Amino acid sequence: MKKIFYAYLILVCAVSIGFAVYMPLGLIFLVLALPLSAIGLRDVLQNSHAIRKNYPIVGNLRYLFEEIRPEINQYFVESNTDGKPFSREQRSIVYQRAKKQVDTIPFGTQQNFYEEGYEFVKHSMYPTVIKPEDLRIKIGSNLCFQPYSASILNISAMSYGALSKNAILSLNSGAKLGGFAHNTGEGGISPHHLKNGGDLIWQIGTGYFGCRDADGNFDADYFKLNALRPEVKMIELKLSQGAKPGHGGMLPASKVTKEVSLIRNVPLNKDVNSPPGHSAFHDADSMMIFLHRLRCLCGGKPVGIKLCLGHAEEFDDLLKSMVKLQLYPDFIAVDCAEGGTGAAPLEFSNNIGTPGKDALIYVADKLSAVGLRKQITIIASGKIASAFDVIRLISLGADVVYSARSMLMALGCIQALRCNTNSCPTGIATQDPSLSAGVHVPTKSLRVKNYHNETVKVVSEILGAMGLKSHKELNRAHLFKRVHDSSIKSYAEITATN
Repeated sequence: MKKIFYAYLILVCAVSIGFAVYMPLGLIFLVLALPLSAIGLRDVLQNSHAIRKNYPIVGNLRYLFEEIRPEINQYFVESNTDGKPFSREQRSIVYQRAKKQVDTIPFGTQQNFYEEGYEFVKHSMYPTVIKPEDLRIKIGSNLCFQPYSASILNISAMSYGALSKNAILSLNSGAKLGGFAHNTGEGGISPHHLKNGGDLIWQIGTGYFGCRDADGNFDADYFKLNALRPEVKMIELKLSQGAKPGHGGMLPASKVTKEVSLIRNVPLNKDVNSPPGHSAFHDADSMMIFLHRLRCLCGGKPVGIKLCLGHAEEFDDLLKSMVKLQLYPDFIAVDCAEGGTGAAPLEFSNNIGTPGKDALIYVADKLSAVGLRKQITIIASGKIASAFDVIRLISLGADVVYSARSMLMALGCIQALRCNTNSCPTGIATQDPSLSAGVHVPTKSLRVKNYHNETVKVVSEILGAMGLKSHKELNRAHLFKRVHDSSIKSYAEITATN
């Protein structure tokens, strides 16, 4: 689109000069064309809006529509149910905090207090003051030699290759500026993950990218090279992903550049498929032994697993193995079935996997039942946009939360739903350099940091309003739900009766 604009600019100049010399009508053409040219130049030279930078002149139509959104809000708002795109309210929260704009609202609440499913917490007459910088959790069991102090809000797994170079640079720089962690996704550690020095959670999937041999099997020596990097704070073994559990992953050939090929050790310009399951282990016992092997190879850093809860009996077997072998992960990341992805069959996204709240409650309760809850940190994900979303998940059993979608929106994502086509208009989910150039790293990294810090700040304010002294005091008795038009119960009561 920018090339078209440059061609248009040259044409305008040439035609205007010609017309001005040979006929008076040329002056009229010049008066009409110059304002558009000026708008286009302004769009190309600015760094705040990727859409305008990538689509000069025409990209302004989107922002024109945004100006009248209060009047058309009810028409465009999406359902704020699990599995759907972020609602306009959720998007507004992220955009406003990322840009440090006013995020208060006029005319009071926009919630229906009497709608079944409405959730809330109660405030205290004796509020407290909690510092945002104190909202951190130490991750590491007694088997870990290098525990990590994590923020309660971190960047969820998104791979380089699926995301552009500039998107990864911005996310990692934002994490560095804000003091939180950046999960690499299963695509391996790229130079762009390392350039700005942000804390990394290195995710290892079934393709073993960044630690595989030529046949795609786990390579311990290769793993050690990356795992011992000072930027790598934790290792996460991905068993399944909420948006497509049991399916594996696929990076289209159009995104497999020479650089991606080298990072992942895969053939150039060919689709990259990650198998559904791991080849390094075959059951619960061998998984725990493999995890402990990873912990030893990386120098005792926290090692954990990521899963979308499937068969409950399989998770129970995993716990039995932990108790029997006295080997267990330092953390478990519980991914919700309603999670998002750039590419997954519709049936896997919609109809496979346990919903986030149910999975989180089950995992937390089972860990407590076998006496491992104090050893194993729980990280939860699930459409986090607001501080209340963080409060909700911690109340239900999480210690720390991941967010992907809101971090992308802090970068400028508009949910164009082209993540799997290599034509993302904002330059975030693409390897097309003409589009990814729209992501201005200094600007976007600051917005990622702003979104994180502002959200954590509001979490601290909510905790203070509740009269708590720490986020560690949160439990299910603090979170309430309208279960019927005339009945409200706490989640402690709801889960006790299930």
